[in-house]
Amino acid sequence: MLATGSDLTLPDDLMAEECGCAPTPAESRAFRAGVGRRTLLTAGILSSVAVLVGGPLLPPAFAATYPSWEDVQAAKAKEATKAAEVQRIQGLIQSLNGEVARTRTAAEQAAGAFYTAQQEYFDASFRADTLESQADVEAQNAADAANKAGRIAAQLYRDGGDTASLELFFSGSAATADDLLSRLGVMDKLLERNQGAYAAAITARDAAQSLTDQAVVARNERDRLQQVAEQKMLESQQAADAAQAAVDAQTLHLGELQAQLAALEDTTAKTIADYQAGIEAARIAEEQRRAAERAEAERLAASGGGGGVVSSGWARPTSGNRTSGFGPRSSQCGNGYCSTSYHYGVDLSGGCGAGIYAVAAGTVVYAGYNGGYGNYIKIDHGEGIGTGYAHIRNGGFYVGYGQRVNAGDLIAREGETGNAFGCNLHFEVYVGGSPVNPATFLAARGVSI
Repeated sequence: MLATGSDLTLPDDLMAEECGCAPTPAESRAFRAGVGRRTLLTAGILSSVAVLVGGPLLPPAFAATYPSWEDVQAAKAKEATKAAEVQRIQGLIQSLNGEVARTRTAAEQAAGAFYTAQQEYFDASFRADTLESQADVEAQNAADAANKAGRIAAQLYRDGGDTASLELFFSGSAATADDLLSRLGVMDKLLERNQGAYAAAITARDAAQSLTDQAVVARNERDRLQQVAEQKMLESQQAADAAQAAVDAQTLHLGELQAQLAALEDTTAKTIADYQAGIEAARIAEEQRRAAERAEAERLAASGGGGGVVSSGWARPTSGNRTSGFGPRSSQCGNGYCSTSYHYGVDLSGGCGAGIYAVAAGTVVYAGYNGGYGNYIKIDHGEGIGTGYAHIRNGGFYVGYGQRVNAGDLIAREGETGNAFGCNLHFEVYVGGSPVNPATFLAARGVSI
């Protein structure tokens, strides 16, 4: 190791090997190879997203100037410089960790706002649909009552227009008088019935108009809340991307900074070797894990489970059985929260870690945390149709925002994030933005859930 303050100059390769405080060129190449393709890809995707949404999403840590191994090597030569470099690296490490914590908190807050807005929109959509259905029923009742009143009025008119009965009444014939009284009695009954039918028609008409007016108000509120939910979804996605960018920055720089800090504290040679070995082991383990998951996904699809695409071009979202249906249900409580009394999707449980598949081709318009849904993916399939996949396990995303997927593609893994009672997939289908029964929707396309 060089003595402090030495003026001796060596070639770079030899200096790196002699000092032990910086990697050799071969070590540098190996270190850089440890930066995963996903990290670099994510950074590129986030840059594109920042352009699309009109502002940078990358955290300030990306703008920091990080020390090179040459800086570390030079700092070791002088104690004063060494202390300053140690402080600088410690500050960068703290900044990276702080940025991850800050952006995660912001992402959780934005996700909570998105979840609340989304549920309020779903509730408003349900109210609007209910009022429209009730208005349609009352409108039909009004039409039926009016037709009935019309038929009675026509009968009354025909009986009242028969002047022969009046002539017979005034003729003094008892037989014909009795007959006439009987007929007049029928006319009175018809008159009473007509008045009742008329009143019923008026009531039904007023009820239909009132419900129609309420439905208009409900539709306007639904449309307003839909815009709010869409804006909150965009904001939540931006916050999630910023949080992921902070994590990627941490992944990209933290290990090297820690190794550089250890180098300044004279444990470099062992630290670099261990770090390189750890990076390589993690890379191999990740490749093996993903290969195993892909093989499992292909096996399940081939066996007719989740991911199997039928002739209509649609697929089952998971291999699990249905555990909860769409619509009204009893609320259950646990772990500090209660389930909703109206279920806007279906629950399917294939077990913790079971594959989740895109039910049709489309574009991922949301991938991130979403309040009570936990980790959540939303896919736009075009023509006003969308699908949602909730309670995805942590680390279980295989697609990201803006990505194009095909029917049957593995997009995530079942988990119990958010408000979930055990591992399952909460699956939703949206038509025009509003949730519909997924079982009925998929059944019409040849898929049973």
